[in-house]
Amino acid sequence: MSSPAPLESHSDPPALHDRAMDNLRFIRETMERASSFTAVPGWGMVVIGVTALGAAYVAARRVWFGSWVKTWIIEAFIAFVIAAVTIARKARGQNESLMSGPARKLVLSLSPPWLAAVLLTLLLSRAQLFNGIPGMWLLLYGTGVVTGGAFSVRVVPVMGLGFMALGAVALFSPVEWADWLMAAGFGGLHIGFGIIIARRYGG
Repeated sequence: MSSPAPLESHSDPPALHDRAMDNLRFIRETMERASSFTAVPGWGMVVIGVTALGAAYVAARRVWFGSWVKTWIIEAFIAFVIAAVTIARKARGQNESLMSGPARKLVLSLSPPWLAAVLLTLLLSRAQLFNGIPGMWLLLYGTGVVTGGAFSVRVVPVMGLGFMALGAVALFSPVEWADWLMAAGFGGLHIGFGIIIARRYGG
């Protein structure tokens, strides 16, 4: 009586399994890139953070709070120019359109909180209620970064939450803390997260 033939294994060869996993990983990464705006400039954020530290140093020496506000408004304009230039450069290097769906969603999500910050700055300045401005700026800037970051790389909303936390602290802190909190937010958070973005997602 002959012995029964050994059962054949139906498991996939290791090479085929590895190839399938690589394909799935490629598809997932492609879908993530298609649904998010990845041209966030890490090194550009670092530069913005450095200029913000300079602005904090200058603002801390302003006696009149109105001059303090003007110093940060000038810094906001400088930061906007740096961000615009570095975003355009990174997008061009990645062949990513600034008119893509994720890019438009990012801008539309950022805009409402930042527009609210501009209007509230005008209102609080006219009413001479300067003490509430630092916390309001940090909080609404962070809100915009969180909402806009939903259409960007994953670490961006985390940075936004950091700004919101600092803003909440600033709203209920002595005015003497304003320069330190502004430096920690617009300086420290931009530099720290900028380095993370540059290393993980490219310049």
